[in-house]
Amino acid sequence: MPHSGTTLILIMTIAVLAPLLAYAVGRRLPVPLVIFEILLGILIGPDVLGWAHPDALIDGLSELGLTMLIFLAGYEIEFGKVRGDTLRRSVRAWLIALALGLATGVLLGGGYTKGVFIGVALTSTALGTVLPVLRDAGDLHGRFGSVVMAFGAVGEFGPIIAMALLLSGRGAAESTVLLAVFAALTAGAVFWALRPRPPWFSRIVVKTLHTSGQFAVRFVFLLLALMLGASQALGLDILLGAFAAGLITRLVLTGAAPESGPQILEKIEGVGFGFLVPVFFVVTGIEFDLASLLDGGRTLLLLPVFLLLFLAVRGGPIWFLAPRDLGRKDRGGLVLYGSTALPLVVAITTIGVDDKAMTAGEAAALVGAGMVSVLVFPLIALKSRSGAKALPSEQVSGSESW
Repeated sequence: MPHSGTTLILIMTIAVLAPLLAYAVGRRLPVPLVIFEILLGILIGPDVLGWAHPDALIDGLSELGLTMLIFLAGYEIEFGKVRGDTLRRSVRAWLIALALGLATGVLLGGGYTKGVFIGVALTSTALGTVLPVLRDAGDLHGRFGSVVMAFGAVGEFGPIIAMALLLSGRGAAESTVLLAVFAALTAGAVFWALRPRPPWFSRIVVKTLHTSGQFAVRFVFLLLALMLGASQALGLDILLGAFAAGLITRLVLTGAAPESGPQILEKIEGVGFGFLVPVFFVVTGIEFDLASLLDGGRTLLLLPVFLLLFLAVRGGPIWFLAPRDLGRKDRGGLVLYGSTALPLVVAITTIGVDDKAMTAGEAAALVGAGMVSVLVFPLIALKSRSGAKALPSEQVSGSESW
């Protein structure tokens, strides 16, 4: 059997085993599902058992998985909650983190080019990884969840913008113009999404929801393809298009099919979390350069350094700029969730290695630190907040005005 077929079977076997392991272990210790997917990917990868060998097909599916992860992260953002004082604080916290990250990256990397890759990676938040943890804990739709969503959304969207500006290889002026064009296209799409849909649109959504037509699902993937195409045509990272597509899709479905929206989302999540997203995380494990990391020396020492820097660079500004109504435990939980990073770290380091700006060992140390953050930070946040008192949304409504 060709490598693609064998590797895909192994990947999907892990995709089935991972939830079973997470469920079994979760009765004693809640471990994020992604950890099992990545660790099992490392196990079958070239540096351990050598069973799996990625090729063009597997890498393509993995890229689609990352795209779906970012798309679903964009869809999760509720505009009614992510706004006002909380949004302003989250933007300021990220900008401070970017300045700290770039300075730290340049000092640590020994030069501007490598420092940019390291610095931008240190400012990211794994919102797509954090949201399932919040959802399973019942915190996603409360006040704390909305604050995490605001800080996480900026920590997801900000690095994508920074990648487009700083890592594209173009001049700052050209990148800014292209981003402005994309922003104008996105604004036009948002304006279109907010307009009332004709009656026939809603009728077709409902009529085909449980048939082979699946109009709404196909329409969502058309929106995703259009935004990916727009970002690619402008020479921007496709993750920018995926995130924007998620935002626009929520607006369209909220206005055109408010009653069917949750069912449509379930179908999209079925494609994403049922197939494409697990492929991305398993392939991340397969392609993880364990040999370079375990060679020892500076590379291995960089892993705990990067882990601490996630907390210092990303978490420090979050602690000081967290909304005033959050208690100490909630503030600490926000720092830990905001400092959890992995998907964008993988994307950024992949670009860095391809551009020969980073070594495979440095990339492995950064990804390894991201993996540890995904495993450790949410667990500590869950335990530290176990006795925290939830804030009713009415208590803070006054501070959330525009």
